[in-house]
Amino acid sequence: MKLHSLSNTFQRKPRKRVGRGDSSGNGRTAGRGDKGAGQRSGTSYRPYFEGGQIPLFRRLPKRGFKNPNHRVYTVVNVEYLEATFEAGADVDKAALKRAGYLSKTDQPLKILGDGELTKALKVRADKFSESARRKIEAAGGECLVG
Repeated sequence: MKLHSLSNTFQRKPRKRVGRGDSSGNGRTAGRGDKGAGQRSGTSYRPYFEGGQIPLFRRLPKRGFKNPNHRVYTVVNVEYLEATFEAGADVDKAALKRAGYLSKTDQPLKILGDGELTKALKVRADKFSESARRKIEAAGGECLVG
């Protein structure tokens, strides 16, 4: 390999050489047009500026409502508890994280009732659906909030 045989594999656009005479296509005003802020040095338009026209985000109607008190729960169904834990096991956020069902433990945990449960488990979560609570207690387990 020789230095003269090296070539760049990434294609780059050649820079635009402006103000080099009328025949270059970018002479005189250097492609900036005549008069106005866009022709002066040191100016810039904010993103999405549409030249004084009512901007898109103001033309579109407002929709919906964001509840500031909305809580997002991490949810786990009882079918996963059945498949993962032995009878009599303590199930909490740490155990579910070790089992790979939770990616982060800072969100509150809610147990949902999809699937069947035959083992007696001691489950600790922030919230239980009514069907999940029924299934856990029917199997001889406990539902602990907190």
